[in-house]
Amino acid sequence: MSGQAEDPAVRLRRLRMRAWRRGIKEMDLILGPYADSRLADLSPAELDLFEEILDCNDQDLLAWSTGAGTAPAQLAPLLERMVAHARANIPGKAAQGA
Repeated sequence: MSGQAEDPAVRLRRLRMRAWRRGIKEMDLILGPYADSRLADLSPAELDLFEEILDCNDQDLLAWSTGAGTAPAQLAPLLERMVAHARANIPGKAAQGA
């Protein structure tokens, strides 16, 4: 981005779009609603971590989200908050696997 800082509103829109446009629907359902409801409240450092999470492979994210794998230490706290958000907000059986 030619040396200029990205406008914060543009960054939030870009991250929200990336959260909803994943390779697998399960990650859309975990990342997208979290982005819609919590992204604007994250600190700049947390936004950087969120972006790092978005850069991860969906298969890894799914494994970490379901407990089948261990997330990197720096990403784990934010990812755990996203999974808790999904469990609290996705009705029925879908939330049990998230």
